[in-house]
Amino acid sequence: MFVALLQIIQILLTVLWWIIIIQAILSWLVAFNVVNTHNDFVRQLLYALGRMTEPLYRPIRRILPDFGALDFSPLVVLLILQIVNR
Repeated sequence: MFVALLQIIQILLTVLWWIIIIQAILSWLVAFNVVNTHNDFVRQLLYALGRMTEPLYRPIRRILPDFGALDFSPLVVLLILQIVNR
């Protein structure tokens, strides 16, 4: 029973890992005007990914100093997820 619970948690952490990676890549594509945010699907996808990840980023952003346009909170969350997953 305990092993099954750990496997479920590991799967959820892996899914969260991929959500953060997809959000980062999509935000870069938007920043470099490869993907247009006037497209409804892209806008809804960005909104949904932001709603899923913002509660994870918010506490990290309070701790990290301001680096201007660079946001290192996804990187910190990915490192924390990797540590927890081990």
